Amino acid sequence: MTSTPAPWLTIVGIGEDGWEGLAPPARAAVTEAALVVGGVRHLALVPEATGQERLAWPSPLSDAFPALLARRGQKVTVLASGDPHWFGIGATLARLVPAKETRAFPASGAFTLAASRLGWALQEVACLSLHGRPLETVIPHLFPGSRLLLLSWDGTTPAKLAALLRQRGFGPSTLTVLEAMGGPRERISAAAAEEWQDGDVQDLNTIALTCAITPGARVLPRGPGLHDDWFQHDGKITKREVRAVVLSHLAPGRGRFCGTWAPGQAPSPSNGCWPIPPTAPWRWKAGLTARIPSAPTP
Repeated sequence: MTSTPAPWLTIVGIGEDGWEGLAPPARAAVTEAALVVGGVRHLALVPEATGQERLAWPSPLSDAFPALLARRGQKVTVLASGDPHWFGIGATLARLVPAKETRAFPASGAFTLAASRLGWALQEVACLSLHGRPLETVIPHLFPGSRLLLLSWDGTTPAKLAALLRQRGFGPSTLTVLEAMGGPRERISAAAAEEWQDGDVQDLNTIALTCAITPGARVLPRGPGLHDDWFQHDGKITKREVRAVVLSHLAPGRGRFCGTWAPGQAPSPSNGCWPIPPTAPWRWKAGLTARIPSAPTP
């Protein structure tokens, strides 16, 4: 019978309230660690213990993994934003270190804080990250009345999102930008996408989006058999009625890609990934999304 190794890697979620917001076990994990790893902002939020080593995440993050794994068996603490396992470093580290060798102390994440500020039921909201991901990630979730919580890439994301919404006929949608939640720099502002003005938005921000449309808005259907105009093609495309019938027989699962091929022709896409649940993450095949225009065609 093999013995279970003691956890040596601790992941501590920390918010804008910093050290004061950490529970005693999380504080102990920081002060007792031989090595503390985190972003420069996170490291500045906690006191440094005598003789303790610190490592700021490099770019790319993966450059630090060898040094971190070399400390196996020693007390190592990684600082992360909010809930480390929701669009955070926790999931990345879980692919490197077995769960039985880690422990985590999550804090309230951006989605939880935003929902509490707005009075939204979190289970009814699509939660997505635009950090390191295309802005078009939101498109399958845009339909009248839908609510989205979005982690921004930086302070320019709200204005870029407002422009995308206007382009697709979602100008009346309300954007609420929540900055630096939980700390002294917290700020909340809201406006319709059609009225949004470029401003000084902090890089650490979360967008709450309530969708509304104008006549002729570009709303992505959720069933099979998209109209041919949704695709960029040269006319050599399987027609919508055929695609709908074929997909009903194939019944492809979420994240699968379907297409048709003919000798001497390029593959023709089929929308084989609908319907998508309101809270499902973006899982479309890149080859399909590249064929869908981001704006209505004349």
